[in-house]
Amino acid sequence: MSDSPEIGVTIEAAGLATNVLDSGVDPGGGTVLLIHGSGPGVSAYANWRLTIPALSERFRVIAPDIVGFGYTEHDPARYNLLGWTRHVLGVLDSLSVDSAHVVGNSFGGSLALALAIHHPKRVRRLGLMGAVGVGFDITPGLDAVWGYEPSVQAMRELLEIFTFEPNPLIDDLAELRYRASIRPGVQEAFSRMFPAPRQAALDRLTHADDAIASISAPTMIFHGRDDRVIPLAVSWRLLELISAAQLHVFGECGHWTQIEHAEAFNRILRDFLAD
Repeated sequence: MSDSPEIGVTIEAAGLATNVLDSGVDPGGGTVLLIHGSGPGVSAYANWRLTIPALSERFRVIAPDIVGFGYTEHDPARYNLLGWTRHVLGVLDSLSVDSAHVVGNSFGGSLALALAIHHPKRVRRLGLMGAVGVGFDITPGLDAVWGYEPSVQAMRELLEIFTFEPNPLIDDLAELRYRASIRPGVQEAFSRMFPAPRQAALDRLTHADDAIASISAPTMIFHGRDDRVIPLAVSWRLLELISAAQLHVFGECGHWTQIEHAEAFNRILRDFLAD
């Protein structure tokens, strides 16, 4: 057993030893699957630590470390949209979850879209936060995130890109995320996932417009108006394409809606999933 809140239970999913945070109990609202983003040093806990307690009041919450991230086994052959999507499906299968509400953040948004497009019976309701999935020119912010080279200062600069305004705890968080990014094998995996030219890596996470338009699951889209990583225009395009979609835009908010506006984000998401 570990005292680290990042480490939950280890399951085998799609043949990989997978770290999963699992609240374990369904209070009656069903299961929510949370899919994290792709920042350096990320884990399910780092991404969803303020969301899991709020959702666990009504739902069973499952938040895996996707292959190549956090404390899940590494496998460079799986570092692509198909491999990541199969891994997420493997998590649901391993935990005997037939269908779930699926919420994807940034990179995780593309995986959530892939589930809704190709495995619609597995997705009850869909949540997308600052999601990738439609084509756009890579931003300097996203290029910096995926081009990260480990140092405390580099991590601090990335955290400033992620947020609308500097957080008083950013120095402590930068140290923690830096240490996570230099665990054995982590940076090697990260650099393999999003090599230069990183526009090509981004394009490989996009879905065809007609495929996105086929999504029938009720969808809530969140975006920070001041996001410097994923343009707000991406979420507007998703709103246009998905017929049963809503869009909530947070002012004075960067890329981390679930952290910068945690209370409001949790309330809106919880009510939407429980509807």
